[in-house]
Amino acid sequence: MRIDRLLGITTCLLNHKIVNAKTLADRFEVSKRTIQRDIETLCLAGIPIVTYHGSAGGYSIAETFSLDKQIYSKEDYQNIIIALKGFCSAYIKGKADSTLEKVLSTVSSLRQSVALDFGVLREGDNLERTFSLLEKAIWTETIVQIDYSDADSRVSARDVEPLLLTYKWYSWYLLAYCQKKKDYRLFKLARITRAEHKNRPFSCRHLDTARILEECTGGDIRRYLKIKLYCKPAVRQQVLEYLNGSIAEELEDGGFIYEMYLPEKERLWFSVIMGFGDQVVVLEPDQLKKKLLDTANKILKNYDS
Repeated sequence: MRIDRLLGITTCLLNHKIVNAKTLADRFEVSKRTIQRDIETLCLAGIPIVTYHGSAGGYSIAETFSLDKQIYSKEDYQNIIIALKGFCSAYIKGKADSTLEKVLSTVSSLRQSVALDFGVLREGDNLERTFSLLEKAIWTETIVQIDYSDADSRVSARDVEPLLLTYKWYSWYLLAYCQKKKDYRLFKLARITRAEHKNRPFSCRHLDTARILEECTGGDIRRYLKIKLYCKPAVRQQVLEYLNGSIAEELEDGGFIYEMYLPEKERLWFSVIMGFGDQVVVLEPDQLKKKLLDTANKILKNYDS
């Protein structure tokens, strides 16, 4: 929409001393002639835009002009910018950049003391396409058909009514009403192998999404294991960093006993323990010892000549 582009041009000029027409045209995916008309419109609206000619020319906004920034304190803006920058790093590329630009335009001289980078939350191009499709369905309140694979690789087709995208337990999830189960469910985006927008409206109104999410995640019914490890001194810092538990006992050799309570079917922590190799020994439970031995033997068989 043109009004969005006009606001975007204004905030872009507020954040940069001089921006040429080609840069603006590329940024907003329009022609240079369209940018020139937009500049004229902004001038007529009272925005004090200055035009510079020549090879280093372009447009800028008079230094006396700024958007109202009295609503929040500098600390408020600092917190907003930290959150937005972290969100931009995790969200689909470019989707939240204009929002960040608008906030930055009001406090261009503010010194940043904290930076968050959640780029690791991006789980690949395929997931981003699914993310965009689901986001559109949420806004339009329309049904999406998905092929969903469970933890045991069984795939089933579901017609779902998407309500919310949330990042929990190291992954993106979709909160949706499942027409097959006639109940609300959380679907892990990485397990959605196909998603198709059906353009059919929701079967009913879904009120209080926050409460629905809390009910789906608040009552954790996963089975947990109590795990006890012997850890050698060389991996102390890595164990404390990557495994969520606590030191139960310090040992004379510099090693320590480490205890954790972790979801039985969660694979991430198992992979981490495997990755420590001979630096970590499982003491309890016996079923985890057996699983490690079985996995190690299967790995060895792959390399038997």
